[in-house]
Amino acid sequence: MPHISLDYSANLELCVDMASLCDTLRCAAINTGSFPVAGVRVRAFAATHVSIADGAAKHGYIDISVRLRGGRDLETRQRATQEIFDAAREFLAPALQQHSIALSLEMRDIDPALAPKCGTIRDHLPKVDQND
Repeated sequence: MPHISLDYSANLELCVDMASLCDTLRCAAINTGSFPVAGVRVRAFAATHVSIADGAAKHGYIDISVRLRGGRDLETRQRATQEIFDAAREFLAPALQQHSIALSLEMRDIDPALAPKCGTIRDHLPKVDQND
């Protein structure tokens, strides 16, 4: 893990390349060194109906949610949170300068006792990545 989800207002698709933002966040999560490559997943969901601040259609938001399997210490989580948020801010800097956008991120643990998982992604990665 982590699973990174972006919930965003659909009006931002006019000024933000969401696929590239997803890839930027994937790379940022991997570059923290805190997460296995095979466990990183990033996805984005557009909210077509929103009402923000004074209700003006120009306002937008991106809310980033990072869910990860419990067990990492607070310092590791804080560092990873800041690195992922910084990557998002840097990527979005041009859009933030020209548009009304609220950006937020929250990281939270998933209780491993209540979250069974399985998958074959590791079977399909190059051998050097299997230890990540």
